[in-house]
Amino acid sequence: MTITQHELESRLWDAANALRGPVDPADFKTYVFPMLFWKWISDTWVHEHDAAFDKYGDDLDDEIEAEFHRFELPEGTLWSEVTGKVTNLGAEIAKTFQRIEMANPRSLGGVFGDASWGNQERIPESALLGLIRAFNKITLDPSTVSHDLLGAGYEYLLKNFADESGKKAGEFFTPREVVNLLVGILQPQPGESVYDPSCGSGGMLVATINQLRESGKDHRTLRAYGQEINLTTASIARMNLFLHEIEDFDIKRGDTLRAPAFKAPSGAVRQFDVVIANPPFSLVNWGADRWSSDPRAICGVPPAQNGDYAFIQHMVSSMKPGTGRVGVVMPHGVLFRGGAEAKIRQGLIEKRVLDAVVGLPPKLFYSTDIPACLLIFRNQKPAERNDHVLFIDGSARFVKGKKQNRMSQDDVKTLIEAYQTSNDPDGEGGTNVRLVPFEEIKQNGFDLNIGRYIKVAAEETADLGAAFVGYADARQRRMDTEAVMFERLAAAGIDLSMFGMSSG
Repeated sequence: MTITQHELESRLWDAANALRGPVDPADFKTYVFPMLFWKWISDTWVHEHDAAFDKYGDDLDDEIEAEFHRFELPEGTLWSEVTGKVTNLGAEIAKTFQRIEMANPRSLGGVFGDASWGNQERIPESALLGLIRAFNKITLDPSTVSHDLLGAGYEYLLKNFADESGKKAGEFFTPREVVNLLVGILQPQPGESVYDPSCGSGGMLVATINQLRESGKDHRTLRAYGQEINLTTASIARMNLFLHEIEDFDIKRGDTLRAPAFKAPSGAVRQFDVVIANPPFSLVNWGADRWSSDPRAICGVPPAQNGDYAFIQHMVSSMKPGTGRVGVVMPHGVLFRGGAEAKIRQGLIEKRVLDAVVGLPPKLFYSTDIPACLLIFRNQKPAERNDHVLFIDGSARFVKGKKQNRMSQDDVKTLIEAYQTSNDPDGEGGTNVRLVPFEEIKQNGFDLNIGRYIKVAAEETADLGAAFVGYADARQRRMDTEAVMFERLAAAGIDLSMFGMSSG
């Protein structure tokens, strides 16, 4: 008997709530997702076994049965065989996960993460039993829960865990409307490769698959790749892709900026058709010491205390010649900051790979209140945009919320259309859109602040943007004035140190 999406979501949330009290809500995902995944592969294994027996009866042997199973579950590792044990339950579950991973090293090695199941300080046995009782109320085999339903249930849990985790959620969850906007702009196609260098829980990779499915295209030929530094989050991403019936994927754990996991035979970073990410904003101590000779530093080495342009250059380096395109979420600071970042920004603009700057509404993200934008790069831009950058102001396209704002489906659709057509779909005053020539950007010192080129609609973003521009202009004027003053004083033979000043 199949269940509805509402029933599934309700039961999954009951399972999570079984941990409430002894377990911090920020850690729910660490325990709930591995148990959900185990219950799914266990129930599915039993379903496959029954199908094999129905077909072959007493003639069924191990060799025939193996053809029915996607994953191998050694004897004694089924959900029903383990969860009924009454002593050292956490340790038994940990041992079971190890056995399942060892039996499926290529597909499931490390998939259950590194939770301390036997540590009753972290997860008391009473909480574990409550989690098991909640999952016992759900059958997760294909006859009861389709992949689409199960994937939607997983996304529901991710969103709820993000709501519970507050700012910590930024490490693993990007608001789905932002993901859908990026995917809609980049338009992944069947047969292409999609790569997320900071993939979190895998939401962007899943969204690319879902978009192809929904548009009636063959999603099975899309290849998904991701790298994630956090072990638990990388495991969640792998489980997410499995539960969405995505088979051709490769999620690697590691530090993308210090040690990119996907390399070409030449040693350079591997290149993909679509590169999409919401990296951590303004990462400090990101590994600048290794970048002086790194070929990814195509326009220079970013500041040691801010890794934004390291992620951007890594992603641009990962674009395939011809088809390659990049979509990345960034703080507004990348549009105007000076120093090494200004030189990198200028280099990218001069290479004619920056295609568009899209201003997002305020307060969309869990991890920060600062305004964010999308930067879109293309290895080969359309002819009409070759010497231009498209600016889109989406700052007013949101529905106000108590803690966070959100974008409606209509908001997302409007911004995608604005990108595709270079025009405001709503007519005058709806969404400000402008194709800005290279020469104008050059005259502005390669500053990309959206307010320099189009009127920014959302008051919160507008005030902050105006303040940034005003500050940058005032600072530059002060530096220019001081330089002239120092020059004249030095020419007059005046020792600047007498006044406690230095021209350096």
